[in-house]
Amino acid sequence: MAKATKKQALGRGLSALLKDPANDIKSVQDKNADKVIGSIVELDINAIEMNPFQPRTNFNEESLRELASSIRELGVIQPITVRKLDFNKYQLVSGERRFRAARLIGLETIPSYIRIANDQESLEMALVENIQRQDLDPIEIALSYQRLIDEIQLTQEQMSERVGKKRSTIANYLRLLKLDPIIQTGMRDGFISMGHGRAMINIEDQEAQLGIYEQILSKKLSVRDTENLVRNYQHSEETTIPVKEELPKYIKKGIKEFSEYFGHKIDVKVSKSGKGKISIPFHSEEDFNRIKKLVKSAK
Repeated sequence: MAKATKKQALGRGLSALLKDPANDIKSVQDKNADKVIGSIVELDINAIEMNPFQPRTNFNEESLRELASSIRELGVIQPITVRKLDFNKYQLVSGERRFRAARLIGLETIPSYIRIANDQESLEMALVENIQRQDLDPIEIALSYQRLIDEIQLTQEQMSERVGKKRSTIANYLRLLKLDPIIQTGMRDGFISMGHGRAMINIEDQEAQLGIYEQILSKKLSVRDTENLVRNYQHSEETTIPVKEELPKYIKKGIKEFSEYFGHKIDVKVSKSGKGKISIPFHSEEDFNRIKKLVKSAK
C-alpha cells in the first residue's frame, strides 16, 4: 500500500507561499488570499496549535493508535481545518483525532483546509463539527449544544438549522444535563444509555435519581424496565428506593465529592459512636481497574 510519506505532495506550492513573510495573509482582502483561504495546503504540524475551544474532552487511546496505523499506510485522507492566527501560525478548528494521530506517528506536515475566523466563529465551527460526529456520547453532544446557547447565543431553532437536527432532538439532549453528574458520568462511560437517562429526567429529586441509577446497574434493567420503575416511583407514595438515615453534615458534603471523583454513588454508614465505613461500588472488571487507578493517583 502507499505509505503516508508518499501522500505529502498536496499543496506544496501554496505551503511555500505561506512561508514568505512578504505574502503574509491576515484577512480575506489581502494579496494571494484567494489562492490560500479555502484551499487544502500541506502545513507543518509544529505550526499548528491545539484549539482551546475544543468541545471534546475524551479521546480513546486505542482508537487513536488504530487511526495512526491507518494514516501510516494511507496518509491523511480527510484534511483537518485550521484558522490562521499569524505568520506561519495556525490553530486547529476541527480534526483533532487526525491531528493527534498524525503527530503520534511523527508526520512533519498534514493536509489542512485554511479558514479566516475569529474566536466566536472558531468555537461555533468546532462545536457544530463535533456534534456531527457519530462516536460522541450523549453528554458530550448535550454539552456542545449548551455551549452554543451560552457562548454563541444561538436559539434551539437556530441550532436546528446549523446542525440539521430537529428542535425536539436538541431539546432531548439538553434535558440530560438535568441529571445528577454521577448519572451523566455513567452515561459517558457507557454504563447506561441515553434511553435510561431520558427515563429519569422527570424525577427532580437527585437522591431518587441516584437510587434508580443504582438499581439499573445492579439489576441490569432495560430502558423499558427503567421507565416502569420511574412510573411506579411517580405514582406511588411507597417507593422501592430505600430511605437512608440522616447523616452528619460533614459526611453529606464529603459523599458528594467522593461520588463525583469515583463516578459512582458512594455509600457511607456511620454508627452512633461516630465510626463508619465507606463503600465504593463497581460494575465490571474494567470499572474496578478504573477505580483502582483513581485511588493510586490520589496518593
